[in-house]
Amino acid sequence: MKILLVFAHPEPRSLNGALRNVAIQELEAQGHEVRVSDLYAERWKSEVDRADFPSLAPDARFVPVAASKKEFEANALTEDVRAEIEKLLWADALILQFPLWWFAMPAILKGWVDRVFAYGFAYGVGEHSDKRWGDRYGEGTLAGKRAMLIVTAGGWEEHYTARGVNGPIDDLLFPINHGILYYPGYEVLPSFVAYRVDRLDDAGFEATAERLRERMRTLATTPPIPYRQQNGGDYLIPSMQLRPGLNDPGAVGFMLHLDGTEVSAARETR
Repeated sequence: MKILLVFAHPEPRSLNGALRNVAIQELEAQGHEVRVSDLYAERWKSEVDRADFPSLAPDARFVPVAASKKEFEANALTEDVRAEIEKLLWADALILQFPLWWFAMPAILKGWVDRVFAYGFAYGVGEHSDKRWGDRYGEGTLAGKRAMLIVTAGGWEEHYTARGVNGPIDDLLFPINHGILYYPGYEVLPSFVAYRVDRLDDAGFEATAERLRERMRTLATTPPIPYRQQNGGDYLIPSMQLRPGLNDPGAVGFMLHLDGTEVSAARETR
């Protein structure tokens, strides 16, 4: 497989840096080809502004969606964005690796998404009618490819459970897994999460590293999170509401958007 790892941590000597190296070494040992986008090392520009759209007239009103559409169709996006799009098209699998900061990805990684997931590439594609509402949520430009998150958190694992003070980790990561990765078509694998990372000793690091190696060894075979496809019949178009009767017993919130017959296959073995 060809794999793109997008890395978002400012310190290469961090635990994140060490886990990145573990992942790359294991993937290459398995015969995969790996490319890395190291956002901090490359000084990635995170904000979307007029400079991203060279053909936008200086006196024109700046509408980011319209500008993105025009520049993408003209193959006129900035060189750094076009390079990342080419990497995404090249890769069979995408890994986003980052520390969980204030319950979300670092701003530099969100900025990578904002700029690289252009209109006409990651969104705004496909037919919009009374039968379909675009190619998204299970379909789209990146359909047939796999994606997953490698995430580190300072809190205890117990803090990120249904009764934990921080809320379930799957809920916190849902906007990324479902809204960023599944939206343009990726098959999204269960996230790899390391907890209490500020307190890991050597034995704890090795246990975490071995767990990560196992996930890298099974990157091609791990069952994806069973999200419901938007155009697969589970949602009413154009309201995009789940059809009556599809709510599985006990399912609430984000869990409603999982196919209940396959939920058990989506849970990571810890």
